[in-house]
Amino acid sequence: MAKKVKNPNRAKTELLDAVESKSLKDNISHFEVGDTVDVHCRIKEGDKERIQHFTGTVIARRGRGINETFTVRRVVGNEGVERIFPLHSPNVVGVKPVRSGKTRRAKLYFLRKRTGKAVKLAHRHSGHTISK
Repeated sequence: MAKKVKNPNRAKTELLDAVESKSLKDNISHFEVGDTVDVHCRIKEGDKERIQHFTGTVIARRGRGINETFTVRRVVGNEGVERIFPLHSPNVVGVKPVRSGKTRRAKLYFLRKRTGKAVKLAHRHSGHTISK
């Protein structure tokens, strides 16, 4: 009978997870790919600090733990703008889901090629977004 070999990387992963858990945020709102979100970012200009809002559609989420990031896209002046935010960064003050979009994909990179009304996703009524 073959001898079962333990995974040597498992102990390393558990150790990293224990160290990272101190830096993880615990009060993150639930949002998914396709949702329109309002991201509150802390911007430091010289000695002043302010909160800036970036509203757009989440087109991707990747990573896990402290390395988790999400990409938000919006169109400003007929030009597409994408920003990648680390989810657990201290500079990301909060993420507020505004509208839920109906999707069948994990990554919505196809929205980059679309213009006008084709960029809008169908509305999906869900409990985790704010109703206006």
